[in-house]
Parts: sequence; C-alpha cells; structure tokens
Amino acid sequence: MRLLTRKISARLSARRRSRFAAPAVLILGLLATGGAWAALAPAGAEEAGPDTDAIAAGRALFAVSCSSCHGLNGEGIVTKKGNQYGPPLIGVGAAAVDFQVESGRMPMAQPGAQAVRKRPVFTKEETAQLAAFVASLGAGPAIPTKDEYDPAKGDVARGGQFFRTNCTACHNFAGSGGALPKGKFAPSLIGVSSKHIFEAMQTGPQQMPVFSNGVLSPQDKRDIIAYLKKQEDTPSYGGFTLGSVGPVAEGMFAWLVGIGGLVGFGIWITAGSARVKKTNKKGANA
Repeated sequence: MRLLTRKISARLSARRRSRFAAPAVLILGLLATGGAWAALAPAGAEEAGPDTDAIAAGRALFAVSCSSCHGLNGEGIVTKKGNQYGPPLIGVGAAAVDFQVESGRMPMAQPGAQAVRKRPVFTKEETAQLAAFVASLGAGPAIPTKDEYDPAKGDVARGGQFFRTNCTACHNFAGSGGALPKGKFAPSLIGVSSKHIFEAMQTGPQQMPVFSNGVLSPQDKRDIIAYLKKQEDTPSYGGFTLGSVGPVAEGMFAWLVGIGGLVGFGIWITAGSARVKKTNKKGANA
C-alpha cells in the first residue's frame, strides 16, 4: 500500500513540474468561474443598449421640427441680445421631452411668454423617438413607469400636506392655477394626466422649480398625484365653485351679480314711483 501511494505521488509531482501544468490549471479555473457565473447570474443582468433606430428617427424629426430654436444638436440658440431663443436640451432627459411634446406645448405655434397646452403635433411613436434622441445628448430623468405615478399607491392626506406646502403659492389651493409676473401663469392641474404631473415635478418645465427625487421622493410625488385626483372626484358641497380661483372670481361675482342686482332693483323701484306720480297728476287735472 505504501509503495502504491509513493508511485502515485511521484507521478503527480512529475506532472506538476511539467511546463503545461500552470496554463492547464489557469484554463480550468477560468472555465469553472465562467460556468458558475452563467449558472448563478440573476436574470436581466445585461442592460439593453440604446435603441439606435429610435435615436436616428428622433434626430431626423428634431432637425426638421426643433432645430430652428434648439439647434441641430440641442445646444440652444442665443439671440443677438444675449437671450435664449431656444434653451439647450442637453441633460433635460426623456421625461422633459415626453411632457412638453405629448402635452402639445412643443413645438410652439409662435414665440411667447409661455408655451400653452394644446393638441399634440406628434404621435406617441414620434414623441418616443424625439425623447430617445434628446436622452442620447446627455443623462437626464427618464420617462416614468406607470408604477411610479400610480395614484392608487399614494397617500391622499400626506399628498395634501405636500401640495399645500409646496404648490399652492402658484397653482392655487384647488390646483386651478394662477397668474404669475411678466405674462406667465401656473396652469390648472385639473384634468392633467398623472404621468404629466409626475414629469412636471421631475423636470420643472418653464418657470416651475425642479422637485428631484432628493427633494420629493417618488412616493411623495405619488401622494401629491393621489391628492389632486381625489380633488377632481370630490363634488363641491358648498355650491358654486366659481372656478376655484379664489377671491378674484368671488369679488367679481359680488360686484356684477350682487351689487349690480341691487342697483337694477333700485332703478326699477324709482321708475315705478315716477309712473305713479305722473298718473296722479293727470287724474287731478281731470
């Protein structure tokens, strides 16, 4: 037995001294490591690269419809006075493009103080292509998934607190919007889709501040959306809302309907008394 053991040890020692031993061990180790990774790696570990076809199609659309204001490569165009004719789009992300184009704000019909919501010019497919191209120019917020802006996953009470703290100064307590300096305005949030509300908070369109995930977490944004959607579904138990724009509409209603009605009633009374006096005079002369 001892003799057999010595013979086996001698043979293994001889093979270890072979010049092919080290490369063979290295190759076996690499094969074992690769096989273990292939077997144990989680599904979806490989990230899909950018859709080059969508980026190319988006570049063509951008060159025709957007480059006159934003430049061929999204670098922006500066006027002779030093103002931005079209702001740069590098780093704004796909979410900003999706919001602006899908809501019809871009492309603008004509330059103005603020882009207004209108019927979208591009289809959903073309909007996605434009978003892919702009996203390729620089890292920025991506288009949110349905799970991120689902109001069913939000807390209405917390959303009301966040909205009253951060949003009512511009958008009004009921989300009906309001006037801002220099001809601008905060748009109404009534009837706006949950995705567009999320994207607006994420990207800060026009004069709106950016509420990044560091300022308002995705859950905070969902809470605000849940509150706004609850506001839309809640009937007005107090009567006429007058647009829910506050004391301006209420004051106008008081002046036109209230005081105007009293003035009209007073004129009717005085006109009636004048007719009575006229009839009495005629009867006395007869």
